[in-house]
Amino acid sequence: MDEISLVKKAKEGNKEALIKLIMNKKQDYYKLAYVYMKNEEDALDIMEDMIIVLYENIDKLKKCDAFYSWSKTILVNCCKKFLKKRKRIILLDDIKEIYNDEVVDDKSIEDKNNEIMLENHLSKLTLKHQEVIKLRYFLDLDYETIAKLIKVPVGTVKSRISIGIKKLRESLGGEEF
Repeated sequence: MDEISLVKKAKEGNKEALIKLIMNKKQDYYKLAYVYMKNEEDALDIMEDMIIVLYENIDKLKKCDAFYSWSKTILVNCCKKFLKKRKRIILLDDIKEIYNDEVVDDKSIEDKNNEIMLENHLSKLTLKHQEVIKLRYFLDLDYETIAKLIKVPVGTVKSRISIGIKKLRESLGGEEF
């Protein structure tokens, strides 16, 4: 069954159609949620929240062919709402747990250190700059898609990315990065 037919059925209250639509793009939803939440459990929790919002509001969707962009916008809003409620602090003990839970070699330690360093430098940016950089470079989304997701003009997305990259480069130590 094609996407438009599934959306129409979901709008009529067919739960299976809505689930099928979500399952067709579950990896995309998960990746998007993971970029915001930074861990599997929270990403999955947020996806559950998104499904509830979709179910409760599917009748408000005006264009059936816009289901996926609409649902991804809802997912982003769920992530932002969750993160706003919870200020997240990474404790040193949590980092040690990550290393103790995994079999590590020199390469994986270096990768983890690079990840932590990048997250540390990204956290110095404003949330709006972090958001566009992660959407662009972690999920490889184009400017137009990012603009639709966060509801700003394409020029604003490009500007935020440019400014964010410049500040990130400065934070990392200059031009060699």
